[in-house]
Amino acid sequence: MFPYHRFFLNNGLEVIVHEDHTSKIAVFNLLYKVGSRFEQPGKTGLAHFFEHLMFGSSANVPVFDRELELVGGSCNAFTSPDITNYYMTLPAANIETAFWLESDRMLQLTLSEKTIETQRKVVMEEYKQRYLNQPYGDVWHLMRNMAYETHPYRWPTIGQNLADIEGYTRDDVWDFYQGHYHPGNAILVVAGDVTRSQIEHLAKKWFGPIPSAPPVPKTITPELQQTTKRSLEHQSKVPTDALYKVYKMPAKGSPGYLEADLISDILGSGKSSLLEQRLVKNGKIFASVGGYITGSVDPGLLVFSGKMEPSISAKEAERALDEALDQFLTEEIPERNLQKIKNQGEAMKTYESIQLLNRAMNLAYFAHLGNPELYWQEFEEKSKIEAPQIKSWARDLLREDQASVLYYQSIKQ
Repeated sequence: MFPYHRFFLNNGLEVIVHEDHTSKIAVFNLLYKVGSRFEQPGKTGLAHFFEHLMFGSSANVPVFDRELELVGGSCNAFTSPDITNYYMTLPAANIETAFWLESDRMLQLTLSEKTIETQRKVVMEEYKQRYLNQPYGDVWHLMRNMAYETHPYRWPTIGQNLADIEGYTRDDVWDFYQGHYHPGNAILVVAGDVTRSQIEHLAKKWFGPIPSAPPVPKTITPELQQTTKRSLEHQSKVPTDALYKVYKMPAKGSPGYLEADLISDILGSGKSSLLEQRLVKNGKIFASVGGYITGSVDPGLLVFSGKMEPSISAKEAERALDEALDQFLTEEIPERNLQKIKNQGEAMKTYESIQLLNRAMNLAYFAHLGNPELYWQEFEEKSKIEAPQIKSWARDLLREDQASVLYYQSIKQ
């Protein structure tokens, strides 16, 4: 556990300071509590689109990246279904530059028609290159739309389709900015060779005068209980068939979430996982296989996926996968396998704690969930879970009536 200080400005901005004086670097991480789950049908992809717009200009900053590079800094960002996160790394001596840059674009971002149209072209090209023109690129468009019927997780962060991106108006963009990009909807973490008093002063100086905005109603249509298996056959010019089978799982922080995470680790994480050993190393159907969870704020997905050997169909592969999952449900979990997974988790936690940026991001993310302490609590709870508990949840989760299956079929040339 690493130390931190947490306070709030009068306008609602949450600020967390993590002092680490072992280097002369600082990380400035600003998380906005908005992702694609807050979008509406027909206007999907706005959160990701706005991430691009934020790297344009603001009232006092002609070129964001250039001003940061002048003081030896670098920056990046990402959008997920639940959040949008912006981060900078720079010499701690120049930390005030980060406050200036980030507060200026929070308050007065330049949203000219030229900027909007330029970024629209960039995002549309990204959509085509990554999702339309790449082998298996549309998997998650297909999978999400099948697995979810009402919840906004049913579209990817980039947007449901090109027509949505083409259709954004300047009013759409402006309303999104006004509704989501304000102090009351943000969490700032500053980590590194800084002090609490220094950051309190800078936060009040640069962000204190920015007014907050009334909260935008964030009514999410909950997903109804799935009662039957869903499946989709999709054909494309890809080298081999691929199989994607997902099961509904609890939301992050809910009972069963950590057990689902361990199920995915035991079955599908790494070369020593049960599925890798049974279906790849000692099988002739899968060329590769893996398992993971989406780890989302609302109920998410426990995912198993793989590519087939040439001439093997996705449906044949599903039968092999189901057999392996049935074996898992009936056999005991070897204690050494479970302990190995826990040891790997501890090693990953240690590795994450070495990187200053990872520490800052984790503090921001778990503060977004309600409390930075959840970062350590989650790890401690997961390390205490035993095999019977995992098995009980596996029987609840790995059910055919909770499954959605995509048979991604290679078109024979």
